[in-house]
Amino acid sequence: MIVCHCLSISDHEIRAAVKWMRAADPDTIITPGKIYHALGKRADCGGCMPLFLSTMRGCEEFGVQNADSRPPVLRSPIRAKRVAG
Repeated sequence: MIVCHCLSISDHEIRAAVKWMRAADPDTIITPGKIYHALGKRADCGGCMPLFLSTMRGCEEFGVQNADSRPPVLRSPIRAKRVAG
């Protein structure tokens, strides 16, 4: 599925970038800017940002490993819900 029509970024590309960043540095904080940079692109209009963030946060690799011992801001929202629920 195309997430960003301006730059033709797909959900697959976002997931691959997140997976690559997590493999390269397990403690990195993944941001949309870092994903754009990893894809060699720059944000344009920002209309895709809600879907971009949702796709990014939905990745299994998004959260920092061993997040249970870290402050909540570094935890993946999906993992935080599982831990809390």
